[in-house]
Amino acid sequence: MSDPNNKLALVTGASGFVGNNVVRQLLAAGRRVRALAGSNRLSLRGLDIEIVEADVRCVADLERAVQDVDVVYHLAGLVPLDSSPKTQTLLHEINVVGTKNVVQSCLKSDVRRLVHCSSIHALSHLPGDQPIDETRGPAKDLRYHRPYDLSKACGETEVLTAVENGLDAVIINPVGILGPNDFRPSPSGLMLWQLANRQLPGLVQTGYHWIDVRDVAQAALLAEEHGRTGERYILSGEFVSFYQLAQWVYEETGARPPLLNAPVWLARGIAPFVAWFSRLTGVSPLFTPDTIKVVAFQNDVQTSKARDELGLQPRPMETAVKESVRWLQKLMRERRKETGSTHPNAKRNIYE
Repeated sequence: MSDPNNKLALVTGASGFVGNNVVRQLLAAGRRVRALAGSNRLSLRGLDIEIVEADVRCVADLERAVQDVDVVYHLAGLVPLDSSPKTQTLLHEINVVGTKNVVQSCLKSDVRRLVHCSSIHALSHLPGDQPIDETRGPAKDLRYHRPYDLSKACGETEVLTAVENGLDAVIINPVGILGPNDFRPSPSGLMLWQLANRQLPGLVQTGYHWIDVRDVAQAALLAEEHGRTGERYILSGEFVSFYQLAQWVYEETGARPPLLNAPVWLARGIAPFVAWFSRLTGVSPLFTPDTIKVVAFQNDVQTSKARDELGLQPRPMETAVKESVRWLQKLMRERRKETGSTHPNAKRNIYE
């Protein structure tokens, strides 16, 4: 068997939260990396990689990028902060058509394997009283799922169709992601930052399934090595309430949790007013009608397949949260020196 360290790995969405962590783990393993990235490359600064400016919506860009590549890590995707018609168009262009372009480029080249990063949200929440595992059907119904969920489900369909046509591909489905090297930051990183600075007005009396981004990156590399063709692997660490997250932030920073801890029914009722206020201020809220729809479901998540077949061993979420907060504080100190501002909450969609 040939030495994988001499083979070239292509990472789409390389400057994103998951992407730059995958790049770092590939480099730590002695791999050569070609990174597809846009103009914002702060997360890749100082890394010994080949950077290619390309867009997954452009077939010609991708066909050039996959030349001489052994494995592709497809991590580019749009993570929306709203469900406007414009955003829904972008979701289709990037998460569906972009994925189709990637798999078709892989099929046309000598790419040995594709590792596709999907999401737990590609899988249906229903039935809500049963655990979600890798056999769960795709998200389809907009009454219970977001346009983002449907776009990730359709992206998986493109990958699985390509597998039927001969592509060696494997899918990973992470839950909510926290951790270091969160340069934008992500919505979860923004939540921790706001908690650390007592800028979050309230919490919701529920929780979510979380995993450290470094464990997601490691699982991606393990999926390249051990994942079975055409299979998906759910990546999760622990279910943690938002109040517990706030408590861990308090232990790390001394910033007390918000006084308001609203039940889901109340959060669902006030979310439209929060969204309206955000449109006036230009500040993206964390708890919106879309996100309340997500956290209202309390499915258990099964991770035995990733643990047994890939060797996933996620770190404790208390460790991940506290290390995330320390990293974000360091980032904001550096940002203050460079720009004079530490305000991370611009209203935007996140294209990684």
